[in-house]
Formats: sequence, C-alpha cells, structure tokens
Amino acid sequence: MAVDDPGPVRAGEELDEPRLAEYLRLSLRLEGPLRVRQFPGGHSNLTYLVTVGARELVLRRPPFGSKVKAAHDMLREFRVMAALGPVFRKVPPVVAFCDDASILGARFYLMERVRGVILRSRVPEGVSLPPETVSRLCAALVDTLVELHGVDYEAAGLADLGRPEGYALRQVTGWTRRYEDARTDDVADMDHVARWLAGHVPPSGGTSLLHNDYKHDNLVLDPHDPSGIRAVLDWEMSTTGDPLMDLGTTLAYWVEEGDSDELKAVAFGPTRLPGSTTRQQLVDRYAERSGRSVHDVDFYYCFGLFKVAVIVQQIYRRFRQGLTRDPRFAGLGRAVGVLARQAALHLGRPEL
Repeated sequence: MAVDDPGPVRAGEELDEPRLAEYLRLSLRLEGPLRVRQFPGGHSNLTYLVTVGARELVLRRPPFGSKVKAAHDMLREFRVMAALGPVFRKVPPVVAFCDDASILGARFYLMERVRGVILRSRVPEGVSLPPETVSRLCAALVDTLVELHGVDYEAAGLADLGRPEGYALRQVTGWTRRYEDARTDDVADMDHVARWLAGHVPPSGGTSLLHNDYKHDNLVLDPHDPSGIRAVLDWEMSTTGDPLMDLGTTLAYWVEEGDSDELKAVAFGPTRLPGSTTRQQLVDRYAERSGRSVHDVDFYYCFGLFKVAVIVQQIYRRFRQGLTRDPRFAGLGRAVGVLARQAALHLGRPEL
C-alpha cells in the first residue's frame, strides 16, 4: 500500500527536538522515543511527521525567516480546522495548538495523521492511475470543492472568518501590493495583468467558505482507491468570499495538454495524466454540481494565475535573501514570468 511518507528534515528547518519532546510530555502526556521527519511537499508552511512511540502526529509551523505573518497564522488555520471537523468530514482532526513561540521559534499546531497518497509533480511509485481512475479523481476533486462551498460556515462558528463584501476587489488590491513588496525583478506581464484585473472585477458569485489553495497536493487520497479523497490539507489561506475565486485558483494550477511547453515545465501537479479533464470540463462540472452560474471565467482564471505567481514570488524573494536554502526555490523566479504570461494571454478571453 503506497502512502505519502516523509523524509529527512531539510537543512535549516530542523526543530528543537528536546523542547518538542518536553512539550508533548507535559501537554499531551506523550512519552517515548521521539522521531521527527519532514514531508517533502509544500512551499509555504512547514509540515513534519512527529512520532512518539506508536502515535503519529503532523506538526505545522511557519517557514523560518518569513515576515509575512498573515500568510502563516497558525491559530487561524487551527481554528478553521477545529470548527470544520464536525461539518466537513475531510478535515484532519486537530489535537493541540501551541501559543508559546519559545518552544520551536514560532507558534505551531498538531493534528492527527491521515494516511494516504498525495499527488505532487510525479505519481508516487507503486500508485496505479489508469485513465478511468484519473477521471473519477477529477470528478471527486470538483465534487469535494462543491461540498466545501456548501458548508454552512456561520453555523460552524466561522461567520467572522472574513469580509465577503467587496472580497474580489480587495483580493486584487491585496495581492498586487504583496507582489510589489516581494518584487525582485521587473516582469512586465505581472504589471499588465494587475492593471487589467483591477479594471475588470465582476459582480460577486455569492459567498461561501473558501479553501484558497485547492489542488492535487493538498488532497490525501485513499491508497486502496486513489480516486477517493480522504482529507483536504493546508487551510492557511481559508476565508469567506466569492466561491468562484476558489475555483479560479484551482484552474490556475490546472495545466493541460494544449498548454505551452514552458507552462507544462512549471506544472504544480499531475493534471495531464491520461483521463484528466480539461479546465473547461472542471468549470462545467462545478456549475452542474453546485447549481451556480459560473460567469467571467477569464477574470477568475487570470486572477488565480496572478495570485499563484505572487505566492511563488514571495517564496523566491525569501530564497534570494538567504532566508531559506531549499534548492527547490532557485528556479521560481522563472516560474513567475511563465504564470504571468499565461494570464496575459487569457485576459478577456472566454475560452480556457
């Protein structure tokens, strides 16, 4: 049975294991040999597998050296997951939140490990994904997003999570500002796309709970049937707002066979496997399953690309500043330009 297993902790991202062991002993009454390993994925918050005896917990903390506090609010992420647990069955159970930054250098939280398969840029060894399985997985991916958008977030105690009114315009303004703050090189397409988005904000598509980073490698799949979704991970950017903004982010991560070679080279997941749906088919299924009118798809798709490009730029800036030594980040500057070019090509175009 293939499951997503962690590897050694990356250099510069080690945890203070004696302090962690003491916290686990005092706070959770967990005693025994401690082992810490790190999951390979993720470009933002750091994720570790913490094993104490037979108990497996997943620890989440902000990246070392990051000053973007809003993007790494551990308490917010923990609170969302705790509230959603009773009403959205695909949220891993949370265990504890640690407010004492002196233990690991930052606040962190712990959740139960959900064992399963995670699809990143390559299909893990031992995982079989024939076209019919991939097709069912694509359908499940859309249906789970529709399920999330149907959650009564007010009844779950998350009415104050965000400010839905004017959400799309604030997102355009906010992500443009973040790009300026993280800029390292001049990318003309980024500036062009930012101006176009600011002038083409559509009427709201309604209000729902948003994940805001919904893609393949944030899904834990059933190892016995990889078309089944066991859990949705990484709730750090969740909020309330226009659900079509969430759909747009998913579309931005969805590279398909007809795309340029340069876009395929920076793909974030295996969205071109035989049996995969196209971006347009994702939109069509979302509209059918949710009953929502999906309008202004060019805006939502291009905003998603712009947002992902800004996130990549923020990470690349940390690498350029020497705040992270992760070798995966060295080529991210080029990826910003590729994503911006894809957005610039689709401005005002109804086809995906």
